[in-house]
Amino acid sequence: MVVLVVFLVFLLIEPGISQSNDHDNNTNIHLQSFCGNIAPLRPTNFIKNRNSTFAELRKQLMNEGVLSARAQDLSAGDTVYAAAQCRNYLSKDQCVACFDAGVSVLVKCTAGNGAYTLFDNCFIRYEDFAEFYNNPNVHQDGIGAPSSSCGNQPASQPITTFQGVVDGLLTDIRDATPKTSNFYVALTREIAIDNNATVYAIGHCVGNKTACQLCMNAAYNQLNNCLPRIEGWFFDMPCFARYSTTPFFNNNQTTDISSVLKGHSSEVPIIVGTVAGIALFFTIIVMWLVYRKRKKAKEIEQEDLKGAVHYNYKDLQLATNNFGEENILGRGGFGEVFKATLDDNNIVAVKKLHVQHARVKEEFENEVKLISDVHHRNLLRLHGWSSEGSDLLLVLEYMPNGSLDRFLWGSERGTLDWNQRYEIIFGIARGLAYLHNEFHVKIIHRDIKSNNILLTDDFKPKIADFGLARFLPEDETHVSTKFAGTLGYTAPEYALQGVLSDKVDTYSFGVVSLEIISGRRSTEVKSDKSSSDYLLEDAWKSYEKKIHMKFIDVTLDLNQHQQEHVMKIIEIALLCTQSPASKRPTMSEVVLMLQDGQSLGKRELTRPTYVHNHERRIHIGSLKNSIAADNVCKNPKEILEANEKLRSERGMKK
Repeated sequence: MVVLVVFLVFLLIEPGISQSNDHDNNTNIHLQSFCGNIAPLRPTNFIKNRNSTFAELRKQLMNEGVLSARAQDLSAGDTVYAAAQCRNYLSKDQCVACFDAGVSVLVKCTAGNGAYTLFDNCFIRYEDFAEFYNNPNVHQDGIGAPSSSCGNQPASQPITTFQGVVDGLLTDIRDATPKTSNFYVALTREIAIDNNATVYAIGHCVGNKTACQLCMNAAYNQLNNCLPRIEGWFFDMPCFARYSTTPFFNNNQTTDISSVLKGHSSEVPIIVGTVAGIALFFTIIVMWLVYRKRKKAKEIEQEDLKGAVHYNYKDLQLATNNFGEENILGRGGFGEVFKATLDDNNIVAVKKLHVQHARVKEEFENEVKLISDVHHRNLLRLHGWSSEGSDLLLVLEYMPNGSLDRFLWGSERGTLDWNQRYEIIFGIARGLAYLHNEFHVKIIHRDIKSNNILLTDDFKPKIADFGLARFLPEDETHVSTKFAGTLGYTAPEYALQGVLSDKVDTYSFGVVSLEIISGRRSTEVKSDKSSSDYLLEDAWKSYEKKIHMKFIDVTLDLNQHQQEHVMKIIEIALLCTQSPASKRPTMSEVVLMLQDGQSLGKRELTRPTYVHNHERRIHIGSLKNSIAADNVCKNPKEILEANEKLRSERGMKK
């Protein structure tokens, strides 16, 4: 038995052989590029800033031994952040040559606020936000899925031998790359059967260890699909991996991985204690199965919430000073949000939900599932989750400036100028466009409102609170569902008939945009004695009479150009609040409309849906076509009861 085990261990071991031939490889194949399609606020200034970051990156790479660089230019508000990374096997001249080739590709990207280019030997990326430095998964607008490519030529060696050797090589690349200090590994393997051959492979990551490991797992799976072909490469934002029988680094450039894998590499045979190790392995398996059985319910829950990091409840309790009052950032219907400082001095927000009924648990799981894979500059990032008894915790990105409503009618009213307000409107639109059209599934938020828009320290918006969000099946334009949201922001076809589509978010966006412009709540009656109009009705009348200046927040001091700009944004907001929903633009169209110099096109602007104060009716399109809902403005419970009555009378589905 012992002899058999030892023999099997020998079969699993592949010797690691350094490259014997010295190759100075200068090939630099262009693999792919991407140009963003969302225009910057001021394109000319943005391109100027971008080019200055290119110059700074090149200056850094000209230094001996420097193979990665970062740069930024924040001039005139058109922020550009850029990064370049060369493979570690390159000389200074080869790195700079690859960078120059990349820049020659990227300068052709003139329309968008972000782009990247990928070569065999280097990678360059720039964006109008800095988050991708540490979180490469943060998506660019319109970016596609991870990509891979395989060579056309099959191995001339015996297929099973070739596949076994390369699989061992890729396994070591996968396991070692996230554990090295520079997230880079270069290895070789020799196949000493028939025609001698050597296989070369690298793994190279950016970002953090967790992102690197996840990406290298994907790279391993994809590159294994290339076998038995003699080469293949894989690319995603966090990592790049490649194998080939053609040399692409020199004999003195392999990585010693024995220390990072602590002797478990396929290059390091460990035979002593094999039998005892196997016995221990089976003992651990039995213990693990018992543990799994006892924790079955919790394991199923964690499997459902895969993709998010599970935090220790006691650690979060300590980080919030036992959820102390002094750390409360805000309160909601089902719980509170606390400021928390973790062991690494990283500040996060902890959303604590109290489970009182099934809906809270459902919303908690819904939020984790939805936003664990969503990475966008204008969407609040989920770090992870935890649970203890009846308490459910979400660990979220911390926003130092809190929610937007605080700056519109709260304690910080009057501190936002027009440029800041416009960028907030534009950022909300970009976030919604991503959810509706650029993520791999369509997500409808369902609860877009000013206190669900959080602000970074430089007043960039992030959409938060995905507890009510819903997937929309790819082959459906809408679904029928029970109403859940905030009246005053939600579209009439959804509040009254339960018809949910992405145009519900468009309507809410229009209302929030009008709040940002006016500094008033959507449910607030105008204080003017001559009028008792709510926000949406007042916006329409001001636009219709061309007296929009009376609608704009009195704390704003606007020049003539800014006044014209505000008028255009009001028109876009009113387009978003029209009924039926088919008259509203998509959020991708809204993003294009909001960009400077973009025309609204030939769109008929008709009277929007609004709440008529005197008759308390929700009007759709015009005063002649209305759906009565008694006491619409009194309170949500009465509204829902009225809606249920209407549905019953008209035979509508919930």
